[in-house]
Amino acid sequence: MTGRPGRNRHTAGTRWPAGSVPAPAHGGRTGRRDPVPGTGGAAGAPPASSPATPAVAAPGADTLGSGPPAGGPATGGPAAAPVAARGAPDRLTVDVLLRLRPRLAAAGLGLGVAVVSEPHLTPAGPAEASAAASMPHRRRQEFLAGRHAARRALRAVGLDCGEIPRSGRLPVFAPGRPASISHSSGIAVAVARAPGRDTPLGCDLELRPLPRGAARLVLRDDEEGLLYDTCGWSVTALFSAKEAAWKALRGPDGSGAPGPPGNLRDLRARPSGEGLRIERRARPAHAVRVRVVPVGRGVFSYVVGRSAV
Repeated sequence: MTGRPGRNRHTAGTRWPAGSVPAPAHGGRTGRRDPVPGTGGAAGAPPASSPATPAVAAPGADTLGSGPPAGGPATGGPAAAPVAARGAPDRLTVDVLLRLRPRLAAAGLGLGVAVVSEPHLTPAGPAEASAAASMPHRRRQEFLAGRHAARRALRAVGLDCGEIPRSGRLPVFAPGRPASISHSSGIAVAVARAPGRDTPLGCDLELRPLPRGAARLVLRDDEEGLLYDTCGWSVTALFSAKEAAWKALRGPDGSGAPGPPGNLRDLRARPSGEGLRIERRARPAHAVRVRVVPVGRGVFSYVVGRSAV
């Protein structure tokens, strides 16, 4: 997950408005769990994975996962993504994510996936080694998994990439080789764009559903109808979509607006085709199109392009 202060962020600044930050809804707690549109997920169902480091076989750099793309259209009634049995969900979660590669490739994007339990998560150079050395074990594994996922995403579009240093909490990519990274529950994903494309980059993985009460921290009054329209968007899906859009709109690699939005409520989400159109409230012309795909009881969101007014 990449949407809360204090967690492993790949964009600067806090996107929650002032106030308390909601905890994910875990099995055994009270509070409604909202399904992703079309998944038929039940309220109060157990999370797709526990926060503990997953015990799964290490995926290969470019070969793990096979089969047809997962699901149908990303919203408004997609085929439900498979849900793994509790206690061993992560292998299936990784497989579901990897099956999305053809869908992202059609949009000119490469997808990379890594898990923190891979046995050979090593730094690719001295800058990564220096950054990782100062981190607690779990954070170090997430950091290295994110870098490996980014390199896999870049290789998927035919680009080589060495180490990925950082400036503050932001990854610093080589010119012409940008990517977007996200983590959740021990799994890292990244997207990179094919050469010659100008798609703004942003992705977000959320495997622990948010409670309905978190809506006030993500949406403004003019968006709350999204929770009740025919698509039935969940709070988790809207949060994830806005996270992905936030990354794409935050700087020169996005839609050209100076500086990032202050928080997720500074972005407005509207249904658009198979996904969402997300714009900056202060600059509505700066907008992107986002797809949201069910992954177990969570979601994966990615930006597919700019959106005209």
